[in-house]
Amino acid sequence: MKYKSLQKKVLKMLLILVSIMISLLVTLFIFLLIQSPGKPNPFLDKSGKLLENSLSEKIFIDIGGVKQGMFIMTKSLDNPVLLYVHGGPAFPNYFLIDKYKPGLEDYFTVCYWEQRGGGLSFTPEVSLESMNFNQFTTDAIEVTNYLRKRFKKEKIYILAHSGGTPIALRAVHKAPELYHAYIAMAQNTNQKESEKIAYKYMLDKYSENGNSKAINNLIKYDVLNSDNDIALYYKSLIRDKSMHELGIGTMHQMNSIFWDIFVPVWMCKAYTLKEKINIWKSKFSFLPKTSLINELFSTDLTTEINKIEIPVYFVSGKYDLTVNIDLSKAYLKQLQAPQKGFYTFSKSAHSPLYEESEKFKEILENDILKGCTNLSDKE
Repeated sequence: MKYKSLQKKVLKMLLILVSIMISLLVTLFIFLLIQSPGKPNPFLDKSGKLLENSLSEKIFIDIGGVKQGMFIMTKSLDNPVLLYVHGGPAFPNYFLIDKYKPGLEDYFTVCYWEQRGGGLSFTPEVSLESMNFNQFTTDAIEVTNYLRKRFKKEKIYILAHSGGTPIALRAVHKAPELYHAYIAMAQNTNQKESEKIAYKYMLDKYSENGNSKAINNLIKYDVLNSDNDIALYYKSLIRDKSMHELGIGTMHQMNSIFWDIFVPVWMCKAYTLKEKINIWKSKFSFLPKTSLINELFSTDLTTEINKIEIPVYFVSGKYDLTVNIDLSKAYLKQLQAPQKGFYTFSKSAHSPLYEESEKFKEILENDILKGCTNLSDKE
């Protein structure tokens, strides 16, 4: 009898726990639905009314034979047009734009295009074969021409971040007549070499700190001596966790991938719940099947492109080892362009636009939009 009584108590406890778990999951699902209306916030004036001549929209158009999504945002349609090419490649970061609100829309009509296979542009129409930098470059030029036609502009500006820079750089190299200027945040050069420098830095830092656990996690991947391109990404989560812990990752003061990357995606109201799920489906199930990482690590832009026919502006964080700042700086020195400037952000790592947005806006307003480099680093 005592045994049966104990069974009943255990079963009752299990039922209570299951009920609590189901209730929590339902509550979380409802919360995420509320947080996912799927529309970017409009721009409002001081009285709370829609700002006259502003635009805030999410649209889908056919680019390169597949439906691709983008956010187009501006406080004034009289502004020049800017195409924002996110990194990854194919991992959009509009959720960070939404969270930090760096203010690009004060100066531009900004198109936050989400590359094929990622984010809004994750669709079964996209083949693995089409996921390559040549296709992305063709797509970028097609998006550029869409923006030129729609907003009646002869030329636009283009700003690329990290893994988006090989795409945008090739676009301006191929079709310079379409652009006023090229702005690169964390310009890729030779990413294989960049990864090796970062790997050695992390091992050295962990040795100084006596963090044997972190060292053991890293030394599983022989990055310094490996010829295997995939090995250079030494299990993305290990690499990213270490970079963020040491202040050389997405942001200098960003310590948690979970709280500072994962959660903000779910909190961004510009995406529907399905679109948020697609962001992670793309990153963890679709993108690893593509050849993008191999292609990224086999690219050396310093030997591929040595001249750009429009003004070029490179911005990098002092602590950026995700895309090595010194390699970016050396590349700009050898790159031929009618106007060029390098800008170091002393409090930033990989994302100066979010980390030091006021300085970024000052450079936009006083240098880039005026076609000069007065605020650039002095050699």
